[in-house]
Amino acid sequence: MTIRDQISDDMKLAMKSGDTFKRDTLRLLISQIKYAQIDKNADLNDDEVISILMNAAKKRQEAIDLYEKGNRPDLKLKEQQELDIISLYLPQKISDEELNAAINDTIKRVGAQTIKDLGKVMAAVMKDFKNQVDGKKVQELVRQKLG
Repeated sequence: MTIRDQISDDMKLAMKSGDTFKRDTLRLLISQIKYAQIDKNADLNDDEVISILMNAAKKRQEAIDLYEKGNRPDLKLKEQQELDIISLYLPQKISDEELNAAINDTIKRVGAQTIKDLGKVMAAVMKDFKNQVDGKKVQELVRQKLG
């Protein structure tokens, strides 16, 4: 079963159970997936769907941060609930310890020594852990280690 099928099935279950918030969130995700499919003019594979979901999760996280700064707990809660639903369909994130170890190994593997080698390290880590790490976090950690 594809991720898209799982989202559709879960939306149907939410409709039957009367969970309007989950239903509406999943409808929005399905809509975003369909728009991407129309743009590509072909079916999307799971990696492409995950990319759409990660983008949606990133937008929710940014909104949460802004609502927190703006002292809007009501809107922050709504975005957090949506993020929780989206996270159900994303691959499991790797732990900070695993990420640090992977960055250290990658630095050794590519022979990085200065901040000028940031791009090489970032590309290798992101390739190895696609959809399992946040690029912003990886960049921050690599900068600390090389800078």
